[in-house]
Amino acid sequence: MDIHAPLALLGGLSPELFMQRHWQRKPLLVRGAVPGMQPLLDRAGLFALAGREEVESRVVRRDLATGAWTLARGPFGARALPAASRAGWTLLVQGLDLHLDAAHALLQQFRFVPQARLDDLMVSWASDGGGVGPHFDSYDVFLLQAHGRRRWRWGRQKDLSLQDGVPLKILQRFEPEHEAVLEPGDMLYLPPRYAHDGIAEGECQTCSIGFRAPGRHELARELLQRLAEDVDDGADALYQDPRQPAVAAPGAIPEGLAAFAQEALRRALDDPHGLDRALGEILSEPKPSVWFDEGGKAPRAGQALVLDRRTRMLYDGRHVFANGESWRAGGADARLMRRLADRRRLEAAELAGASADARGLLAGWCEAGWAHAEPAAAARPGRGARR
Repeated sequence: MDIHAPLALLGGLSPELFMQRHWQRKPLLVRGAVPGMQPLLDRAGLFALAGREEVESRVVRRDLATGAWTLARGPFGARALPAASRAGWTLLVQGLDLHLDAAHALLQQFRFVPQARLDDLMVSWASDGGGVGPHFDSYDVFLLQAHGRRRWRWGRQKDLSLQDGVPLKILQRFEPEHEAVLEPGDMLYLPPRYAHDGIAEGECQTCSIGFRAPGRHELARELLQRLAEDVDDGADALYQDPRQPAVAAPGAIPEGLAAFAQEALRRALDDPHGLDRALGEILSEPKPSVWFDEGGKAPRAGQALVLDRRTRMLYDGRHVFANGESWRAGGADARLMRRLADRRRLEAAELAGASADARGLLAGWCEAGWAHAEPAAAARPGRGARR
């Protein structure tokens, strides 16, 4: 992606300017961000997806007479969902990009943001009057209208207190500053903690492109756990205290044992690249609901390789990461794998020049279902005889 070129997706801004002017700073409303936008999945397909065990789904209902909110979690059988004609309810299907190629392709348009931050694409289907109430998110979000109309109100709100006794995080006193009706192809970007409320005007679908923002404490816990798993289990040194005197206060922790604990932690952090490796493994870890279809074959001569839509692949200066695992990489192999992480595909000519080690690794990924050979007939246009 040329980050300096204007994009209709961003209202004519280049990704570079958008990140400088708007990212985590101020909202942006774009009319016609995706011209000719169509629903990624029709109502029946979306309802069917919400009935699958591996798909995260929720139904939010608001009684239009009393204002009471209810929340239910899927999977939902065919008869568990309210009638589409009933007003005031919403179906949320999380991670549509994990289950649908078209959703995955749409998500790739937002790869001007680091992959480590990009989370997933959620679809909200709503009947007339449906919504999830005025709320705020702790992460950036792009709200792309896919079908029908939704009226959005939003603003930078200081009072973020929530209603009590409600199964959703709904603001007590919502004070919007702006309002707009979004039609298919229109998009609204909101930075973290911007309050917003969207109400369907008739049946509608909205795509929410969300981003991950790990908390400092959560990330510290995961890093320490991952580093502890990497500590060498062989020849572990035991604490020794041959000069320990008799004590009159046996409840006190010995200073020597406290120092031993500090040294143990220092040794776990001693590898200068251990933290980088642990971070990459954590950030590339798939969601718990993700399963891969094993048994694929490596590309043959003339075939390209593409990452599975569920694969998360990252890299740093010394490693490549995929689905929670890491490999050291340098030289031509590192450049090849970084291209794969950035573009999510390698052309046949690039694979032909790969080392035996790189081809072996990628063959293992195909066997695990992390990547796939792309048949020559399905390759992209503009490449020789391919369509």
